[in-house]
Amino acid sequence: MSTPNLSIVIPVYNEEATLATLFARLYPALDALGESYEVVFVNDGSRDRSAAILREQFEARPDVTRVILFGANAGQHMAIMAGFEHCRGEIIVTLDADLQNPPEEIGKLVAKMREGHDYVGSIRRKRQDSLFRTWASKAMNRLREKITRIKITDQGNMLRAYSRSVVNAINSCKEVATFIPALAYTFARSPAEVVVEHEERAAGESKYSLYSLIRLNFDLMTGFSLVPLQWFSMLGIFVSLGSAALFVLLIARRLIVGPEAEGLFTLFALMFFLIGLALFGIGLLGEYIGRIYQQVRHRPRYLVEAILERDTEQSS
Repeated sequence: MSTPNLSIVIPVYNEEATLATLFARLYPALDALGESYEVVFVNDGSRDRSAAILREQFEARPDVTRVILFGANAGQHMAIMAGFEHCRGEIIVTLDADLQNPPEEIGKLVAKMREGHDYVGSIRRKRQDSLFRTWASKAMNRLREKITRIKITDQGNMLRAYSRSVVNAINSCKEVATFIPALAYTFARSPAEVVVEHEERAAGESKYSLYSLIRLNFDLMTGFSLVPLQWFSMLGIFVSLGSAALFVLLIARRLIVGPEAEGLFTLFALMFFLIGLALFGIGLLGEYIGRIYQQVRHRPRYLVEAILERDTEQSS
């Protein structure tokens, strides 16, 4: 098999309801580009019939279809990492299987890459998500940009294009927890963004719960910046200075006015605030230590059960 110009990497997790529609739209959209391509599906330990459907699609289009089957769920970003390590294209595009990003929009990213960019992100024109999720995403985007200095307008959108050099740099990293768009941004010399359409989910439910989204943002901020620790250190300094000033004030008041019996609940409130602050700091420190703990164990990031692809020697 010759090296294709374009690789499409699609992580799949419990998407049996959308795969048939995805196939019907994806392949014609890629054929229309006039580029040699391959589609790399990564089944991330799905518990439904997704793996069987992907096997059937490989048998139907073995010339341009490859399937990586995980033995267990490893998460969306690890599935994309596996796709990056096995894809062969010069331009690599990531796409979710839920059809919220139309496959027909891939051409916009490819055209932008042809202008000389090595990383192209996408911005959803009109998000088809709930108001709370849209607002929360925008708020986290602003906070993340201040902390990490990584400028990604729409961090939740996985429709993105990467050059081979950027993907090779990503593959050289051995992190067990990362955020691929942000990691790519740190390696890109000429990043760009394009506006794309966004549709409602074709079927099923989002695989990201509120807890998963919070965890993802913790990984993003602690994985690319020490600013949270630095901010907390500064806050600790200010609280210590404030506590010292309050202590001096109370001693002076006691000497001048005398002891007071009131203010007990104010003291409790101040104490609970400081205890909460300390617990938050311990939790933040634990995030960084937890990342170190995961890294030093050297466990495999994902387990590949099988790879379905055409024999390159027979096809050449």
